[in-house]
Amino acid sequence: MRAIVIDDSKAMRVILSQLLRELGFDVCDACDGADAIAKLANTGAVDLALVDWNMPVMAGIDFVRNVRGSDRYSAMRIMMVTTESEIENVQQALAAGADEYVMKPFTREIIVEKLGLLGIVRG
Repeated sequence: MRAIVIDDSKAMRVILSQLLRELGFDVCDACDGADAIAKLANTGAVDLALVDWNMPVMAGIDFVRNVRGSDRYSAMRIMMVTTESEIENVQQALAAGADEYVMKPFTREIIVEKLGLLGIVRG
């Protein structure tokens, strides 16, 4: 399975990418939504995107809206992984097309549990 980690924090990209690799994913990363869209255009759709909300150039919510507007990415599962904890943000992300929502800080177990809910990995 293929995944992309989209976060403006290099440390967070490294942490999440390593976790996904341990779960058997082939992982690439991007520093913002626009970078991710460019990479997906070159590499093709992935099975999973882990997306931060607050990023320069293109925020995570805008990335979600953008890819959900394209049939090319309809099968991609999207999990927001963010510090945004307001219920309005969770509702907005889910309404835009995110499949799951995880608040930072998180544990490996939480990510694995959410991936299990998406039917991607078994906890």
